[in-house]
Amino acid sequence: MKNYLALLRPTQWIKNLFILLPLFFGLKITDLNLLSTALLAVFFFSFVTSAVYIFNDYYDLEEDKKHPIKRNRPFAAGKVSIKKAFILMAVLFVIGCAGSWVMAPSMFYLVLSYCFFNVLYTLKFKHIVLIDIVIVGIGFVIRLLIGAVVTGLALSQWIVTMIFLLALFISIAKRRDDMLIYLNEGKMTRKVMDGYNMEFLNASMVLAASAVVVFYIIYTVSPDVIGKVHTDKLYFTSVFVVLGVLRYLQIAFVENNSGSPTEILLKDKFILFTILGWAVTFVALTY
Repeated sequence: MKNYLALLRPTQWIKNLFILLPLFFGLKITDLNLLSTALLAVFFFSFVTSAVYIFNDYYDLEEDKKHPIKRNRPFAAGKVSIKKAFILMAVLFVIGCAGSWVMAPSMFYLVLSYCFFNVLYTLKFKHIVLIDIVIVGIGFVIRLLIGAVVTGLALSQWIVTMIFLLALFISIAKRRDDMLIYLNEGKMTRKVMDGYNMEFLNASMVLAASAVVVFYIIYTVSPDVIGKVHTDKLYFTSVFVVLGVLRYLQIAFVENNSGSPTEILLKDKFILFTILGWAVTFVALTY
């Protein structure tokens, strides 16, 4: 059971909490009705993402065997039955899609869009330079849109753009980690790595990091946001965004350990401090 549970990658479900962001930025996170609706959307969407992970892991089985960490995944390590895994994948997909349709047809179509992009990513786009990281960014934007449609809350275009850029930033950091594995061990863990080199990845990370900070600051000082949150002091929260981005750059450039964003988010105390500081300051200024 432990191996089949690992197929679902439950630690990756933390990404699906982005569905809650429209509530947070819309100052409705304390609305229990909307919060319960958004959490239910997270639940159903997590089933779908787990189904996608199973499909991806099966398709990437040979590549994962060459990766120092991914080779321990259930498929690559030969710890699960392919037939049973596919049955599990189908059950998760049906439950997730059915629940999405019941919640809102618009969520169902967004979920299908997520699956469409991710299947294309697994089959083709993951081997195309730049497109591979763009698809990841689209996945996070879809999460935001799901949160918006199930709660009926509008999203600021600055937040949508910033989250897209943040996803690009983290994806580039993962590619950099793959490049380090190739340079140090001679193992090409991704075919797409032929189109990258360390200089390009370093420059791209800095560019994406800068863009994330700039778009967030624009969000905090935009007139419509100031009118919505009734304060012009929201820019103070930018300090924590800058610190968080700098810490991630330090993890990538100094510690050379940016291969698992979820692990960094859950275990790095400095990152956790910046997220908590940002959230507390944001709430104190707006709620």
